Amino acid sequence: MSKFLDDMAEKKQSQKLLKILTDLNSEDEKKISKAIKSLEAHGDARVIKTLAKRLLAGVNEKNEKEIIELLSSLKDTSTVVEIMDVLGDKEFLPIRQKILTTIWNTKVDFSDYIDEFVEIAVDGDFMEALDCLTIIENLEGPFMEENILESQLHLKNYLEKNLARDNQKAQIMSEIALLLKEIDMNLTD
Repeated sequence: MSKFLDDMAEKKQSQKLLKILTDLNSEDEKKISKAIKSLEAHGDARVIKTLAKRLLAGVNEKNEKEIIELLSSLKDTSTVVEIMDVLGDKEFLPIRQKILTTIWNTKVDFSDYIDEFVEIAVDGDFMEALDCLTIIENLEGPFMEENILESQLHLKNYLEKNLARDNQKAQIMSEIALLLKEIDMNLTD
């Protein structure tokens, strides 16, 4: 009987989530706002990609702000993998900087992904590099040595490939390099 009740509750939750996601993808600003608010209570990590797709498809300024605020307020560590999947997906390049901004505002720890943030800083534009610097500055650790080595490799590749550099981005990259050096020194202590 207990399994039956659990299955019924899960089915009801799935139906509710489906309704919320349908509203999120409507063209009605109020429905979108209501869906975003509902996701605060009823959403889980599985909706991250859907929220990113909605941002990518375009919404008005108010709804965009609401989505960004929702992503910035995440506290569940299960969202980390989903957010990193979005950042690594070329489909979401046009909104990558917005997603990065939500990361340094959240309370979730992304320390295991330091090398990916360095890679984004290397490949991205000045604003993405700046966001990655802010994220890296706020990572708590502990850090894995292989992630730091991978990060240093990304920086080495950046230095070798970018002879005619954007000076502002180069400054950000040197600050990231100093942070990595400090983290690496703390690893060996």
